[in-house]
Amino acid sequence: MKRSAAEILREYGPFPGVEHVHGVTFDGQHVWFATGDKLNALDPASGKVLRSIDVAAHAGTAFDGQHLFQIAEDRIQKIDPKTGRVLATIPAPGGGGDSGLTWAEGTLWVGQYRGRKIHQIDPETGAILRTIESNRFVTGVTWVDGELWHATLEGGESELRRVDPRTGEVIESLEMPPGVAISGLESDGGDRFFCGGEKSGKVRTVRRPR
Repeated sequence: MKRSAAEILREYGPFPGVEHVHGVTFDGQHVWFATGDKLNALDPASGKVLRSIDVAAHAGTAFDGQHLFQIAEDRIQKIDPKTGRVLATIPAPGGGGDSGLTWAEGTLWVGQYRGRKIHQIDPETGAILRTIESNRFVTGVTWVDGELWHATLEGGESELRRVDPRTGEVIESLEMPPGVAISGLESDGGDRFFCGGEKSGKVRTVRRPR
């Protein structure tokens, strides 16, 4: 396994009234981040929050190219980002112990925090299609260029891990500085990861190694 220090490129926040950042996702223009009772759209160029949607937002966030998906306790909500309406809900596989969320290959991928698992699920029904085991608590999850990455937070330490999607074996690890936690995780499709900063109330970008 290849180990290196994570390179933090930028920090956003803390933001007024935001005590905890949960899930993050990227719609190609805005970074959406979940803060308990809101989803917030951040302009990554200016660092400004442009709008918010009032919706339960307790854990991971994802974007499928058209809709937002947001974990709220033991369910996953499908949200129209234009109107903020919840269009559908499905059960979350961890039954409330869920963490990260991302969209890839036409399906949702869900981190199960203390269960140390990543589940691939059917976005229409919530049925579990396959499960990948981790040996660390799982927070954020993302796919980029066929690579599966997840964040960990355990014992006050966080890292980003690239894992084999078949076996769960860790291929590469980026270690965050002491005291810097990652909650949600999303790739911009290029050389940046957007990372939720948990209790710091911040969103950070970390360089994706090439």
